[in-house]
Amino acid sequence: MLTAKLKQIRLLLLDVDGVLTAGEIIYGDNGEQFKVFDVKDGLGIRLLKEARIDVGVVTGRTGKALLHRCRNLGIDLIFEGIRNKAGVLPEIEQRTRVGVESMAFIGDDLPDLSIMRRVGLAVAVADAHEAIRKTAHLTTLAPGGRGAVREVCEAILKAQGRWDELMGRLFNG
Repeated sequence: MLTAKLKQIRLLLLDVDGVLTAGEIIYGDNGEQFKVFDVKDGLGIRLLKEARIDVGVVTGRTGKALLHRCRNLGIDLIFEGIRNKAGVLPEIEQRTRVGVESMAFIGDDLPDLSIMRRVGLAVAVADAHEAIRKTAHLTTLAPGGRGAVREVCEAILKAQGRWDELMGRLFNG
């Protein structure tokens, strides 16, 4: 059943704090926010995009660091400052022409419950809140901000039979 869900994914949606980052926010003297992103997660996102699987973010917070990271990774489906994450699904469906059954969402905390209950594949990072882990179809081995996104990207590509082709084409030059 999990393999079948992974095979149908055409869009991966991500929470940010606790998923793309370890959930820590560093404040500078002038109130500027700093976030740390994992390069392994970034490569996973690039591999998905190379396989024509789109990636987007749906987050409750806002910030320039996220926008810079998204720009760097070629992510243009960005929803910031969202309280009801499931509420943006109709707009995402309209913009991407991907139905919710073909969407995956990776979350870590209670604000992610609404969207996780609606998408085809709900994923919890290893250090997610208990309610998130119970709702998820899959829980990663890696914690948020430490390779969890990469783990899911690889699982999707392998289930869809695209992993070996991508590895051969991109890294065996």
